[in-house]
Amino acid sequence: MIPYNKKLVSNARTLRKNMTPEERHLWYDFLKRLPYNVRRQHNIENYIVDFYIAEKKIVIEVDGIQHTSPENRHEDEQRDALLSAWGITVWRYSNDSIRNNFNDVAADILKNLGLDFSDLKPL
Repeated sequence: MIPYNKKLVSNARTLRKNMTPEERHLWYDFLKRLPYNVRRQHNIENYIVDFYIAEKKIVIEVDGIQHTSPENRHEDEQRDALLSAWGITVWRYSNDSIRNNFNDVAADILKNLGLDFSDLKPL
């Protein structure tokens, strides 16, 4: 079992209630329809990931502009390495790509999961 920090549970709950517009769009218009259980703002070790598909050990991160700074990129690399040690793969999508190329993001996620649009649950 992958450990989590109990002290972050409240923070994760708050983040679920206050998703960014891009996270909300990805969740309600796509991820919720996947044939897997997708957890929002899920706590893994000392991190809260945006979306987690436990069955596939996949984390989907929605990155804002702040993730482009060298300092934040380094932190993301450390976090990704820790998650990788648990066998978890991280997929990152920028806010901009979700806003402007939503169908491409959805298609990429489906392709990486070995699925297509016909596999999505109906609305």
